[in-house]
Amino acid sequence: MSARFARKRGTVSSSSSKQAPAPASTVLSWEHSSLSHLLSLAWPIVVSMISYSTMTLVDTLFVGRIGPHALAGVGLGGIYGFILICFPMGLLGAVKILVSQAVGAGRPHRVAAFLGAGIWLGLGFGVVVVALGFAMTLIFPLFSATVESGQAASQYLAVRILGAPAYFVRTAVEQARIGLGDSRSPMHVAVVANLSNVLFDYLFIIELDQGVQGAGAATALSNLVGMVLMLGLQRREGFGLRVACWKDARAVLRLGIPSGAQFGLEVGGYAAMVSIVTYISEPDAAANQIAIQVLHFGFLPAMALGDAASVMAGQAVGAGRRDLVQQVAARSLIPTILYAALCSAVFLLGGRQIAAAFTNDARLIDLTVRLLVLAAIFQLADGVNIVARCVLRGTGDVRFVAWAGIALTWALTPPLTWFLGHDLGLGAVGGWLGLTAEVFIGAAAFWLRLRSNRWYSAADRSVAELHAG
Repeated sequence: MSARFARKRGTVSSSSSKQAPAPASTVLSWEHSSLSHLLSLAWPIVVSMISYSTMTLVDTLFVGRIGPHALAGVGLGGIYGFILICFPMGLLGAVKILVSQAVGAGRPHRVAAFLGAGIWLGLGFGVVVVALGFAMTLIFPLFSATVESGQAASQYLAVRILGAPAYFVRTAVEQARIGLGDSRSPMHVAVVANLSNVLFDYLFIIELDQGVQGAGAATALSNLVGMVLMLGLQRREGFGLRVACWKDARAVLRLGIPSGAQFGLEVGGYAAMVSIVTYISEPDAAANQIAIQVLHFGFLPAMALGDAASVMAGQAVGAGRRDLVQQVAARSLIPTILYAALCSAVFLLGGRQIAAAFTNDARLIDLTVRLLVLAAIFQLADGVNIVARCVLRGTGDVRFVAWAGIALTWALTPPLTWFLGHDLGLGAVGGWLGLTAEVFIGAAAFWLRLRSNRWYSAADRSVAELHAG
């Protein structure tokens, strides 16, 4: 694969004699235009994320036509289906880190090997997730509110989970493309796959009357469409299946396991918060759901900017230019903070109008407005939190990010939700106060880690392994 996205030769020397071996005199092509390069990488990722959120909304509208039991069942099956894919999805993000570092180091043969390892791992995890999904369908009827909703959840997940292997293969290729600096190809694939999901929903649910099984089939087939399109785009450059070996898979696992564990356990922490809020009262659960849906528009663009920043940080580390990592982080904060400030203003000034678009219940509107005020308060800190942890991942410092993130999530959000929300009677507001504390402390911890340069050893280890291959 070509390294044309990231590097060219120049006359700048390596920033530190203690660094792991790296190409001498390397200048990165975006070095003097890092902000514009960041934005060009980030906007397609934003489109991909928004298209996915839109697909989820359309799915809900289609399933809602079947009946309340179907809506509840698909909601339950969807949540646990997402939990099943969290770990492999987070783990495969390591492909992006390793590919970006290989591009920066000018080692294109390693790019192919990391992609091949990611595809093999994706297939393996896909088989495991399918097996776990079938096992989970056996227990849904035991803890669902009604027999009908439990059966709907089982029927939906049993079909939907069949698309897991295709989804993981697509994810591996997407991560490699983004690591190369190509975020537009994954965007095009995401938009087409999500549109196909809408068409399949209409075909199976409306025309063929297949109910929740039709909804599951639509999702599984859209994953297959996405995989085929992604493989088609990658075909000319190859998949690296023959060159990948255990050493390459081990490199993906080394960086990916902490991130996968973090993703899964942080989602678990949020699920615990939602469960507590739901236990407290139905209005609190409803307000929480509305506020979370609105909050997606606040953090998804920040996540896209963070993804782009992690690619640039990885390329800088691979090129032996650790001095550019701080620059990448600082430049990334500019659009992130501006967008976060805009969201804060909208939440504060238009919170009541936003809540009224979802419900006409006055009590529910008031409660949602209070949650949006808290969201406005932590928006800026959340932007710093996301950028710092993504840049640290790009350097290879995944273990600190993972364990710090897991510790903060479980030490703050569920316990404070129970104490403030349940014991002190604050309901969903108590849960969001816990979430606010987690965001602010996390932003401080990750930014201080980044500024302290304590990530150097992790970066050096990644580069040393890269050059040993």
